[in-house]
Amino acid sequence: MEYAIAVIDIGMTNKKIAVYDSSLSQLESRGKNFKPKMIEGLETHDLDAMEKWFVAELKELAAKYPIKALAVSAHGATFVCLDAGGQCALPCVYYTHEPGEDFHRLFYERFGDADKLQLQTGTPAFKALINPAKGLFFLQQRFGEAFQNLHAVLPYPQYWGFRFSGEMGAESTYMGNHTYLWDQIHDDFSTVARELGLASLIPGQLRKSWDTLGTVSASFAALTGLSKDTIVTMGIHDSNAALLPYFAKKGGRHFILNSSGTWCVIMNPVEKYGFNETELGKIVFFNISAFGTPIKTAIFLGGLEFETWAKQIFQRHGREDSPPWNEALYRAVLKERRLFLLPELMPGSGQFPLSNARIVEDGEVYSFGSAPSPPCFGDYAKVFAALRISLVMQTLTALQRAGIEKGYELYIEGGFRKDESYSRLLAAALPDNKVFLTDIAEASALGAAMTAKIALSGKSLADLAGDFDISYRQQEPLSLPELAAYRQDWLALAEGRG
Repeated sequence: MEYAIAVIDIGMTNKKIAVYDSSLSQLESRGKNFKPKMIEGLETHDLDAMEKWFVAELKELAAKYPIKALAVSAHGATFVCLDAGGQCALPCVYYTHEPGEDFHRLFYERFGDADKLQLQTGTPAFKALINPAKGLFFLQQRFGEAFQNLHAVLPYPQYWGFRFSGEMGAESTYMGNHTYLWDQIHDDFSTVARELGLASLIPGQLRKSWDTLGTVSASFAALTGLSKDTIVTMGIHDSNAALLPYFAKKGGRHFILNSSGTWCVIMNPVEKYGFNETELGKIVFFNISAFGTPIKTAIFLGGLEFETWAKQIFQRHGREDSPPWNEALYRAVLKERRLFLLPELMPGSGQFPLSNARIVEDGEVYSFGSAPSPPCFGDYAKVFAALRISLVMQTLTALQRAGIEKGYELYIEGGFRKDESYSRLLAAALPDNKVFLTDIAEASALGAAMTAKIALSGKSLADLAGDFDISYRQQEPLSLPELAAYRQDWLALAEGRG
């Protein structure tokens, strides 16, 4: 083995450390979940516990493999505030915290009209603290004196890079990920960032994900056994990392990636940045790719919706298996149009911000968690069919808003690629597009490893295409004419028209 690459892959639910060899083959992967640390009634990331685990695991891995580079991939909507000593100065609050309508109203009164901000920053108006500028404004409101004394504010991947190397930086994929902090038209800090006083606290030069932030610090080398020559790359937003294997294999355009997990992230590499009037106010936005190019994106909490509804169904039936594809059952549910499962469990997080999580069965409405439960809960396979159909309905809207066109190939990766019912329904709904299931188990980790190899080798992303294989299994389309009428009724309910 010429060398190895260690990747810290930080999901909202799962934290992983993966090791790759110089040919980008994964050698080992370890994972752990961390409970939130409660501070003043707020769910916060337990940064200390995470760091202790990273150190312990890296110490073992450094003894096994010749690690020459360390890369970080991290979930979005998270920044860390530091004091003059480089320590965390304010709680790192979960982006799922909902501060209430008065807070959101105050934010837009203070920083500007939501549609104008969306035009400038590529960022839609999410609820909770999914817009990091809102998260930082929340901290400013809640911890005013401490906020005034901040020394630095770092994007999440770069916070960990700082902990590993002692160097500070920022890069494009994270700053451009629905933050309200970066003006994508003028390629500079936004008016929101400046009015919050962040332009002097966040490193202003956005670097590439594969640039070197620094080498591991002497103290971190001593803790982990890593060589002091081990480079630390800039880090990358996880969804953008997941795109890199496809950029390497497929080039820059005419495909869409559905990266499924807690979030379903629909990403479409496009030529130009810009919204049309019908898109303003919708949950559609522009990521900035690792190349600095626009990625038209639409998201929803698909994995969270599935897991939360499934937990209720499991409890009702005392089982935890996932019903297999049953064509006759799905045709019947679609044709009858009597059963509809609607989003959103976290209002304002997805494509239907005015919809509350509920089931509509035979015209009766049953809110999520209500008692008594809807009659369909008594039929295990049927209620799961309604849940999967709902996820496909949400995916179709996200694909439309992300700009899918006839002939585009759609790649499904992550958890939903294993769900045959989901992929069959989606392929049936997209007769003008080929739908492929990929075999990349940890695409964000692989993408991060690719950035480290670029940093070590000086090669381009395209040069790495031969280092790894992606299996593309096409989901054969099925004719389901019942889908169209069902979708019309489902949309009417989700959009408040029915």
